[in-house]
Amino acid sequence: MSPSSSRVRHARRAGRLVGLAGLSAATAISLSVIPAVAQDGGSLSDAPLPLGSLGDSGSGSGSLGDLIPGGPTTNDGLYVGGVEVVDGEAADPDTLVGRVFDDANKNSRIDGGEAGIPGVSVSNGLDVVQTDAEGRYELPVRGDFTAFVTQPAGWQVPVDEQNFAQFSYNHYPQGSPELKFGGLEPTGDLPQAVNFPMVASEATADPQQSCAIASDTQAYDMQEMEYARAGAIADLMARDDYAGCGLLLLGDNVGDDLALNPALRDSYAEANGPVRAVPGNHDMDYDAAGPENSVDTYRRDFGAPYYSYDVGQTHFVGLFNIIYNGADADGGNGGYTEAISDEQLEWLRNDLATVEKDTPIVVAGHAPIVSYTGVVTDNAAELYEILAEYPNAVTVGGHTHTLEHHIAGDQRAEWAESGVPELTHDQVVAGAVSGSWYSGELNEDGVPYSYTSEAAEPGVLTFEFDGTERSEYYTVRGEPQDKQFLTGINSPTWREWAAEAKQWQDDDKAGEGPGPIATDTVSLEDVRSGESWISTSFFAGSTAADVTFSLDGDAAVAGTHTQPATGEALNKGWAFTDPVSATHNLSSSGSVAQASPHVWQFDLPSDLAAGEHTVEVTGTDRYGKTYTDTLTFTVEDSAGR
Repeated sequence: MSPSSSRVRHARRAGRLVGLAGLSAATAISLSVIPAVAQDGGSLSDAPLPLGSLGDSGSGSGSLGDLIPGGPTTNDGLYVGGVEVVDGEAADPDTLVGRVFDDANKNSRIDGGEAGIPGVSVSNGLDVVQTDAEGRYELPVRGDFTAFVTQPAGWQVPVDEQNFAQFSYNHYPQGSPELKFGGLEPTGDLPQAVNFPMVASEATADPQQSCAIASDTQAYDMQEMEYARAGAIADLMARDDYAGCGLLLLGDNVGDDLALNPALRDSYAEANGPVRAVPGNHDMDYDAAGPENSVDTYRRDFGAPYYSYDVGQTHFVGLFNIIYNGADADGGNGGYTEAISDEQLEWLRNDLATVEKDTPIVVAGHAPIVSYTGVVTDNAAELYEILAEYPNAVTVGGHTHTLEHHIAGDQRAEWAESGVPELTHDQVVAGAVSGSWYSGELNEDGVPYSYTSEAAEPGVLTFEFDGTERSEYYTVRGEPQDKQFLTGINSPTWREWAAEAKQWQDDDKAGEGPGPIATDTVSLEDVRSGESWISTSFFAGSTAADVTFSLDGDAAVAGTHTQPATGEALNKGWAFTDPVSATHNLSSSGSVAQASPHVWQFDLPSDLAAGEHTVEVTGTDRYGKTYTDTLTFTVEDSAGR
C-alpha cells in the first residue's frame, strides 16, 4: 500500500457521505549593504558565519509591502471539503455527468435544495463544457483521465486539511501500474455522478488581488524541507494578503522523493489562502514507462496536473510542460523534454475559448517559456500562437532557479534561433524557494545563503492585480520588501580571482583555494586601469527598468544594462558577473552563470582618489516603484600614494 493510499481525496456517497479527509505611486526606499568577502578556500564549513564574514546582503529600513495595494486578508469561502463522487452505475459508461453546485451548508454534498451554478467550465482534460441553468454538465469519458472544474471569480472551491484546493476527480478504473511511490488506486467503473461543490466568496470576486507564487521548493530530504520552512515558507505563512487568490506552487515541489509530498503539503498548510500546485520534472514517477503515468503519484497527492481558475478579473492557467521519456533500463530517471503536450494545447484552446480576449491571463508552468539564455519550452511558438488573441496574457515559470522579468518586445539572438524572433507576451521567471538548491554556507539564521546563478536570492514572487492592471514584485527570504539589490566592485583583480576560484571548483577543490577577496575594496592600480566598475544586481530589473548611480553625491548617471535584449546574443563572462553572489558561490558551493538579465554597471573614474567613497544606486522598476541601495567602498593604495 502506498504511503497515502488510505487517505481519501473525494467525498463518495451511495445514499450517505463516506469520507471527506484531505491528504493530511513611486516611493523611494533605502537599503545599506555589507559586501561579500570570500573566505579562505580551504576552510569553509557549514557553521553559521559571523555577520560580515561572507557578508550580510543588506538590512532594510522599511517594507514596500505596506505600500502595495494587496489583496483580501480573509476568505469566508474557505472550508474543508472535497469533490462529491456518487457511487452507483453510470447511466452511460461513456459519459461523465454531474453538477457544479452552491454548497450552502458546506458539507460537500448536494442536499437541502442546494442550487446548481450555471455557466461554469468543466473539463475532462481535453474537452471543455459549461454547465447549464441547473449546473449540470456532461463530458466524454477518455479512458484514464482527470476531470476538473474551473472556479469562477466570486466562488471558492473547498480545500483539504492542508489547505490545498479540491477541484478535480481522477478516473483510473484499473489504477496505476506498479510504481515505487504508489500512484493511483483503482477507481473502478465510472460513478453515477461527480459533483463539484463551491461557495460564494467575496474574496475571490475582489478586483484587487495578491497572488503568491512559490517555485522550486525542491527539498531532497527533511533537512532541506526544514531550510525551506525556516525561510521563504515562513515568510509566506506570516503574510495575510493573498486570501482570495491563494498560493501557487510552480513545480519541483519536492526533489525526486515523492514520499516527501505529505511533508511538503504540511509545510504550506498555514497559507493565508487556498494552495494550488503544478508538477515539475522532480515531481514525477521516474519508474513510469512513459508520460501517461509519469505524474500518477502527483495526481493522487495534489490532483489535476493542469487546470484553470478565475480570481478577480484574471484567468489563471496551470500547465504541466514536462514530457517524460519513460524510465531508463534500470527503472530510473529516463529524462524529459520541456514541452506542452498536444493534449494540453488542445485543452488550452478550448479553455480560452470561454475567456474574453481582453481578459488578464496568467499562464503558469514549471518550465518557463523562455529564459534569458534561450527558449526553454520547445513548442513555445505554438503556445504564443494560441495566446496571440490574448494581449494581456503573461507567462510565469520556475525550473531554472533564476529570477527574470522579460517584456513583450524584448529580442534575443537565442530566442530567434528557436523560432521566437521577438517576445510577444511578458515572461516572468519566479526565482526559487530553494535558491541555488540550498547551496553555500549557512547564514546567521542557520539556512544556506543559496545565491542563484544569475545573482538573486531565495524568495517568492507575487503578482498584484488592481482590476485589469498587473504588477509583480519579488520578496527575498527573511528580508523586508525593499531588499532588491546586490552591489559590489568588479575589478581586474576580482575577475582574475573568480577565474581561479572557478578552476578550483572544477578541480573538486583540490589543494588550496584562491584565498579571500572583498567586493567593497579596489586597488588604486585597478582604478587607474579604467577597467573597474560598480556592479549591481537589481532584482526588479527588466529592459523597462532604470538604474542610476551617484558617486560621492555627484549627479546621478545612468548605468549600463549588461543584457539589453535588443537582439544581441548573451553577454557572458566574468566582466558581466555580479561579484557579491559569485564570491559567495565560488568560495563554497553554488552555480555561477557569468551572466544575468538584471545586472547594471557604472564605470569608476580612472582618476578616482584613494580612500573611502560612497555610491548610491537607484533602481526604478517598470511599474515606477523606486528602490535605493548604498555601498561604501575603499580605493586602496598599496604604495601609500
